[in-house]
Amino acid sequence: MKRLVIGMLAILAFSTSYAQTIDELKTEQATKKDSIADIQGRVDALQGQIDAFPGWKKGIFGTIGANLSGSKNWYSQGTPNNSSGNIGIGVNAFANLDRDKFFWRNSGNVNLQWVKLDNKDIATDNDSFNGTTDVFNITSLYGYKLSKNFAISALGEYRTSIINNFNDPGYLDLGVGATWTPITDMVVVIHPLNYNFVFAKDDATYQSSLGAKIVVDYTRQIGAINFKTNFSTFQSYETSNLSNWTWINSFGYTLWKGIGLGFEFGLRNNKQEELANALAQTPVPTPAPTFDNIDVKTQSYWLFGLNYSF
Repeated sequence: MKRLVIGMLAILAFSTSYAQTIDELKTEQATKKDSIADIQGRVDALQGQIDAFPGWKKGIFGTIGANLSGSKNWYSQGTPNNSSGNIGIGVNAFANLDRDKFFWRNSGNVNLQWVKLDNKDIATDNDSFNGTTDVFNITSLYGYKLSKNFAISALGEYRTSIINNFNDPGYLDLGVGATWTPITDMVVVIHPLNYNFVFAKDDATYQSSLGAKIVVDYTRQIGAINFKTNFSTFQSYETSNLSNWTWINSFGYTLWKGIGLGFEFGLRNNKQEELANALAQTPVPTPAPTFDNIDVKTQSYWLFGLNYSF
């Protein structure tokens, strides 16, 4: 009996000691978690100060989409023996310098896509990849600050295609005016004095003119998400037939070691390009297309695929 009592007391003492040890460990763990949270808070604060420090900020992210396929004796389709593919590449890059008295913002956007359909039963068909979407934009904006959010500025922007029709057409905007930065990472450019140089072999359709340039750009990285939207428009003082606008949006979500998913889409409205395309049709539509009778459609493209962020 005495041994039983002693054993029970030992078990009770052990249980009490074990419970105290668990409670002490939990208390210590909570203290450590609070310490880690404090340290992380200080690290985040320092990173915020680093991000806010005036100087060069650079970044690049891009999307690659690819789809390759083939068939042999697959009779349920019109071309039972074929190889096909679609490849697309989209890249966004920026390099921005911010000083107390001035800023210099540079950005570039490239989106190239190729497609092919090789019918193995036709020896003379085209079996190579042909360019489809073809976008190349670069922008450089310099501003002298009059206040924290307002500056007088000068802008240069060049847009063209590079796969098939380099600089045909090509657009170069040069202008001066003002730039407003209402919030971090957003830039609003308003240049009432801007000349839109248009380069093309077809001088009758494409014309340069004086007008106003407006650009709204927002580029942001939030954790694993990269986001950029850019709206650029030129409004000609001569005639609305020479005006145009382009809106490009890019998204990237990082899943693992810089690799993730990306999506980009763009919209454009350009009456000069619409007329040039109508006049290039064979046969030419009747009545002959002019600025007065063409139906201007919104141009668009999109790309979805793997994304990589540097």
